[in-house]
Amino acid sequence: MKTPRPISGHTANPWEELRRLTPARIALGRAGISLPTHAQLNFQYAHAQARDAVHLPFDHAGLGAALAERGRDTLLLHSAATDRDTYLQRPDLGRRLDAASREKLQEHARAHPGGYDLAVVVADGLSALAVQRHSLPFLERMEEQATTEGWSLSPVVLVQQGRVAVADEIGELLGAKMVVILIGERPGLSSPDSLGLYFTWAPKVGLTDAYRNCISNVRLEGLSYGMAAHRLLYLMREACRRQLSGVNLKDEAEVPSLSGEPDRALAGNFLLATDHH
Repeated sequence: MKTPRPISGHTANPWEELRRLTPARIALGRAGISLPTHAQLNFQYAHAQARDAVHLPFDHAGLGAALAERGRDTLLLHSAATDRDTYLQRPDLGRRLDAASREKLQEHARAHPGGYDLAVVVADGLSALAVQRHSLPFLERMEEQATTEGWSLSPVVLVQQGRVAVADEIGELLGAKMVVILIGERPGLSSPDSLGLYFTWAPKVGLTDAYRNCISNVRLEGLSYGMAAHRLLYLMREACRRQLSGVNLKDEAEVPSLSGEPDRALAGNFLLATDHH
């Protein structure tokens, strides 16, 4: 008796060649009216990675030690969200510091009454994985450029269970002219380690997102560390010049091309250009 040949029910998708150009789930093919098994398993694996990223504990000790090796002081604070479950269910608590952290920051501010040009904050957010992978190499590039600009930098403030707005309270207590927070973004099914940057001029408690500028998807497969630092420094310079941030401050940074010349095609809003051809 002959062994029957295996029969595959997988119907290929004619767009399959496009898959090498994007991590998006396109051209997966089908098995009858369903997804092929390997596509379904890959989806479940990506979903598990995203869930793990949300619940991964923030290794603040490891990051603090790495920063200390580079000569950077750190301050470890905690939001008003006492644990991860509370953090996920009560976003408002993640936006404020707990009482002990406020007192600690006030003590530091009394010892440094002159304040800072830039307060630097790192918070776990919704992906501590992103923070652990990308915050250190990004900070190296950003702080090198910020130092060249002559700006004074606060110690790197590490916040457990922090949301974006917690940076406003930190910046206000430190007497900082501006603040930037590096935070883990909500994991996607193709990006469990995306780092977000949020920048605010004249930070204070109660500001809304309209007063912040965001640079997202900082990771090896997204926006490079160097390009993210370049865009952030542009926003900082413009904020100092115009005394504002948020919706009234647009990212019109000239992007360096491979030739070393600014690529003006990527700067500004092409819809507003007057030299259409």
